Amino acid sequence: MSKRSGILEFAVLGLLRESPMHGYELRKRLNTSLGVFRAFSYGSLYPCLKTLVAQGWLVEESVPEGDPPATALAGRRAKIVYRLTASGKEHFEELLAASGPDAWEDEHFAARFAFFGQTSKDVRMRVLEGRRSRLEERLERMRASLARTRDRLDGYTLELQRHGMESVEREVRWLNELIETERAGRTERRAGERDD
Repeated sequence: MSKRSGILEFAVLGLLRESPMHGYELRKRLNTSLGVFRAFSYGSLYPCLKTLVAQGWLVEESVPEGDPPATALAGRRAKIVYRLTASGKEHFEELLAASGPDAWEDEHFAARFAFFGQTSKDVRMRVLEGRRSRLEERLERMRASLARTRDRLDGYTLELQRHGMESVEREVRWLNELIETERAGRTERRAGERDD
């Protein structure tokens, strides 16, 4: 299974853990709640759903569209609603407990972070600290590369390099704040609220 399909599987199971949904709802939630999935299409979502059904982690349930009498007369197809099974929930719990290097990568981290509310504190800490470590390594490589090539870069390329470094530095600061919040046990801060 590719990393990208593994991320999609994780997100689908996580969303269906909240409540059963049909494919269109799932796609909408993937796009709006988990922005990392904006590039996913129905072409990748439905094969993923079929695979999860085949593995016994989801079940398909037919739900008639509209009023039952109108459905029978109009000949409309029933919508398929996907529901997480007990083994699907168990599999998602196993995925949530994983905190290795894949969980620190760009696309995986965003999906993992979206489900931090369902993740144990020790796993959250390992993922946050792993992500920070990965970004600090990336930042060092970027700084070293910039130091070697600065004289050969035009102004626009140099600005692009600086912008990339600033983005990584900003994420490292954000991760430091999250880690400090986790360590202090303050996991539920309201937006805009600061701890003094």
